[in-house]
Amino acid sequence: MSATYAVIYSYIDDDELREKTRPAHREYLQGLAEEGALLVAGAWAPSEPAGGLLIFRAPDKQTVEGYVDRDPYKTEGVLATCEIREWAPPLGPVAPALNGE
Repeated sequence: MSATYAVIYSYIDDDELREKTRPAHREYLQGLAEEGALLVAGAWAPSEPAGGLLIFRAPDKQTVEGYVDRDPYKTEGVLATCEIREWAPPLGPVAPALNGE
């Protein structure tokens, strides 16, 4: 059985490194999306601190940690912090799908 995980990234202040790494990061995430593991991902709006949100479906937190560990943003040092939290939203039109119903 899979669960839903929210992954919250914050980036270092090196815009040049982030821009250089972005194509590999997006290609990697696209592969996870095609596999069905990544449901949605994106950067915060420009008015927010640099970072992003990724939503995964995975059998356990360790699987998500593995996805993050292989993300070019992690391997190339773009991430300042990363939080992984299991998420079980009770309300809204997509809540049942996110909860495996």
